[in-house]
Amino acid sequence: MPTWLKATGKWGSVFVILALIVTLLKQVIAFIGLLTMAIKFAVVLAFVGLLVGIGFALLRTRNANRKAKE
Repeated sequence: MPTWLKATGKWGSVFVILALIVTLLKQVIAFIGLLTMAIKFAVVLAFVGLLVGIGFALLRTRNANRKAKE
């Protein structure tokens, strides 16, 4: 077997392993970004739910006070 073919095989496998590691890291970073976005979305939904709950409680209290005055 020619020497350049042996060198290419050795270095080719090293470059393939490096390419796989880089691809894996890109996928891990994308997954972490997706998880972070999901957590942010959940926090925003919880905050909106809290505000709606407070508004609903205020409206119920106001209606109860109006009925009590009558």
